[in-house]
Amino acid sequence: MDFKTLKATYPADPDYPRRTADILALNRVMDGTMYDELEYAFSMEKNNAGEYISLSQRRPSARTRLCPTVVGDSVSLLFSEGHFPAVDCTDEETRDTLTRIIKESMLNQVMIEAAMSGSVGSVAVLMRVLSDRVFFSVMSSAYLTPFWKADAPDTLEMVTERFKVKGDVLKGMGYAVEEKETYWFQRDWTSTEEVWYAPLAVSKAKEGEKASRDETKTVSHKLGFVPLVWVRNLPGGDDIDGKPTFPVEAIDVQIESDYLLSQGGRALKYQSDPTLHIKEPALGGNGAVIKGAANAIVTDKDGDAKLLEISGDAAGAVMEWVKGLREIALEGAGGNRSNADKLSAAQSGRAMELMNQSLIWLADKLRISYGEGALLELLNMIVKASLVFTLVDKKGRPLGNLSEKEDISLRWPQWYAPTYADKQTQATTLDVLRLAGLLSQETAVKSMAPSYDIADPADEIRLIETGGPPPNQPVPKEPTPAPDSND
Repeated sequence: MDFKTLKATYPADPDYPRRTADILALNRVMDGTMYDELEYAFSMEKNNAGEYISLSQRRPSARTRLCPTVVGDSVSLLFSEGHFPAVDCTDEETRDTLTRIIKESMLNQVMIEAAMSGSVGSVAVLMRVLSDRVFFSVMSSAYLTPFWKADAPDTLEMVTERFKVKGDVLKGMGYAVEEKETYWFQRDWTSTEEVWYAPLAVSKAKEGEKASRDETKTVSHKLGFVPLVWVRNLPGGDDIDGKPTFPVEAIDVQIESDYLLSQGGRALKYQSDPTLHIKEPALGGNGAVIKGAANAIVTDKDGDAKLLEISGDAAGAVMEWVKGLREIALEGAGGNRSNADKLSAAQSGRAMELMNQSLIWLADKLRISYGEGALLELLNMIVKASLVFTLVDKKGRPLGNLSEKEDISLRWPQWYAPTYADKQTQATTLDVLRLAGLLSQETAVKSMAPSYDIADPADEIRLIETGGPPPNQPVPKEPTPAPDSND
């Protein structure tokens, strides 16, 4: 079975765009529900009528989760605690304020969720300012449709959310609707408003009736821009969706591996409890034959009894084949192919980069979409929002001023944490370059900031200037103690 065959079993609503069905199908791969539409468990070989159930109609009992593993590894290199970029700009107050807002709003967690959700092709991140505080939320793009400005195709003009919902759910939200009816729920985000619409029955929508604005829920945000960032996952695709993090070929290999492992598991169970074959004529009565050392099986001189066993080599062959398929899939998807069992000692950061080069290439491409694209745009949106609202922290204290004239950039850490040998080599190199006049002290501190958890290089330089040794002068060493007279 391949993903195309499995995808045909998923329910598809013709009222939605085709991309909605594609994204929902890929979401099943990510959340582990891709086999839920298959009726039978893998252990069921026959149905109630005694007919054989083909493997394509059974749910695998073993799951490899190869594609979610590739996504998890790449996102960990992208936005985990040790890989989240630092904000950089010339104005220190703007930099410090944005750093505080990132921590207050837990923007690193938001971006991790966005990169995981957007691995199917696209995702949207919504920014809201509530009670002068900044909040972010991740929205799946399956039911969202972006519209771009004609004279600025990189700027959103509007984003529409539209999906079907049952009447009983809407009634629980306070809407006066029929419980058994199905309705369209719709919201629009523009540069000035978050427009809500009254639920519209699907039957009336087919007759051409349009949804009316719900003025009681519509909000005017006064930001002057659409408060959403639309992220296209990887280069390729179209104007709305990029390419998924995992290719369709990797999904096919995952399905193949799941079924192979499930079959291997069944083989091991058969080997643990082999089938008994009795050659007639046999004695021992008409009752059920119980296998075991304490129960002898009696046959006459022409009868025979054997256990139908299989060789254990088959299970080993299955595992070797699955490992080979996994290597092929990870190579095509850009996943982590390193094996911890083969590492005899701690590896340097550069050695780890070379070992996981394909994974780093994948994460590097994601940095463009989610870092230099989405994260920078969100930070610039915060700066624009500060011109409309007086932003405060959780305790209600005003945050620092944000300068709209500043060019904000991101300072990314190294892919892998350096060892002490790496740090020593880096420090020696930077010191030589600084003394030779080829590198400034500020650039040197910025280069070493991620390795030593230096949040603000400018503050670190001030500490060096006030409390550290003078430039170009070595740190005084401890005096060597005099030798003991008894030696």
